[in-house]
Amino acid sequence: MVAAACASGQSWQKGKGYGWVFGPNDERGAINTINKPEKIAAAMRSVKTGRTYDLGVPVDRTSYKWPGHSPTEVLSYRSPEGVKRAPETNPFNGHPAGLAWHSCALFISDNVGTQIDGLGHITTGADNHWYNGYREGQYGTDFGVRKADADQIPPIVARAVLIDVAGWKGVDALPSNFAIGSKELQAALAAQKVDIELGDVVMIRTGTLRHWGASGANHAKIAEHDSAGITLEAARWLVEQKGAVLIGSDTSGLEVGSDPAMKNYPNAVHEYLLVKQGVHIGEFHNLEGLARDKVYRFVYMAATNRVRGAVAGFALRPVGID
Repeated sequence: MVAAACASGQSWQKGKGYGWVFGPNDERGAINTINKPEKIAAAMRSVKTGRTYDLGVPVDRTSYKWPGHSPTEVLSYRSPEGVKRAPETNPFNGHPAGLAWHSCALFISDNVGTQIDGLGHITTGADNHWYNGYREGQYGTDFGVRKADADQIPPIVARAVLIDVAGWKGVDALPSNFAIGSKELQAALAAQKVDIELGDVVMIRTGTLRHWGASGANHAKIAEHDSAGITLEAARWLVEQKGAVLIGSDTSGLEVGSDPAMKNYPNAVHEYLLVKQGVHIGEFHNLEGLARDKVYRFVYMAATNRVRGAVAGFALRPVGID
């Protein structure tokens, strides 16, 4: 049995994965295993060329989003002309150079753009519990969740693997509802001559984001491919057999829109990863540059917005370093 030790026992076991093993107060899940100086130093030593890849997508009010989320609006809250018209609220009133400023108010979902789902994002059961048994009745509020929110995701510096399924299939982007199982993942890895190691971040390319453009405004084209993704069987293989600590893709939901093995159980991958295993999910990561240059092993770096109570780190700009 392969296992990694943690304060409360074994953090990962082959055939089981992670689970709720980091103690009753844990809010970070599997990321605990790599959020250590020696792991971060080892990841940084694996950098080869120093080339960086921007893994984030730009977002605005036109951007494609999953249907359950609110739109993005950036509103001018203070403008140079506006502040000068109200001298009583202008601390620069009478400035010899006519100094003024811009500031914005944001109306935005915490599940838009490039993001990392926090462990409080998905709930299950009659008590609406999430990772580590935190319950809505105790830790849910009108101002976000008070346990396992996105602010608990530490800055991530980790070894990562790109699995270019679209490239392996020889297509620009996978078709709607293309189900990626462990066999497809293993075949793509074999073609790339790369394997997953315990503690890796895993990013899976469907090709969807080749159609994002300046802001993701072509909703029809993006939606045509966005439902491609991994099955529950693939998620279990990645966690229980390979030890992935974060699994992401270039779609809005990572998992296949309709899992053939889970026809009456939608979003089974989200429940399994976030609730049962404490494994974070990365969504809408732009993997096109990595795939173009055939960079299948890299260092993944990301830091979420420190908005307390949010259930996902949203509108992020992660970096891949070759």
